Amino acid sequence: MSSLFQGVKSMTGTEQAVNQSLAVWEDWNQQGVEKRITLLKAWSDAVEKRGGDEFSCAAAMIRFQCQSAKRYLLPVHEMPGPTGETNELYISGRGVFVITGDHTLSLTALAGQLAAVLLAGNCGLVVVPDNLANHADALLADLTKAGCPSRTANRLPLIELDELTADSRLAGVAITAEQTQVRDVNQRLAERDGLLAQLISETNPSQLTLVGSPSYVLRFITERTRTINVTAVGGNATLLELGSGGH
Repeated sequence: MSSLFQGVKSMTGTEQAVNQSLAVWEDWNQQGVEKRITLLKAWSDAVEKRGGDEFSCAAAMIRFQCQSAKRYLLPVHEMPGPTGETNELYISGRGVFVITGDHTLSLTALAGQLAAVLLAGNCGLVVVPDNLANHADALLADLTKAGCPSRTANRLPLIELDELTADSRLAGVAITAEQTQVRDVNQRLAERDGLLAQLISETNPSQLTLVGSPSYVLRFITERTRTINVTAVGGNATLLELGSGGH
């Protein structure tokens, strides 16, 4: 593992890795969709400069996810209320996601999963097979160079996947794998205590029918409503924000 990520490797287990991700998640979530799109476009440029078909396809996938985020995540929908209040529907991240896969996971799929997780306002913990580790480190190094805040995305050894999926604070898992591996991860998520975690599984690694769909980024968000009422007694405006608490 490159020296850039030795801080995560030296931690005493996955619990501190999740702690670090949660510590920076709120700030990343509040960056806003437009700023995250700009940053990830710069990331795609850096990835493409590495050259080679693998990195070129990964860069194209990152840009595709940025286009989807601009279409689906950026707009704030206004819904006038019956008493004159203004209701705004907008998106928010859910928390910390694990991005993983088995031997079928490609660099393009990994880039698409991580880009969607980040664009939606989440932090990511990347856990990949050894044969993809160097390329994953290259993606994360370029992400940092593009200006992504420290610890927003980090890589952990594959051996820590079971412990990660047992952490009750995890918002979900994005995985590209065969059905057997997907079932195993789903079972571990179901057995843990706490709130339910979301499993977003791509089982068509050759065509990436899920990761390559325009609405893929919507699987990583929660909806929130901001209500502004200017008709209160005495003319005092009130503000109310409602959401699902990330789950």
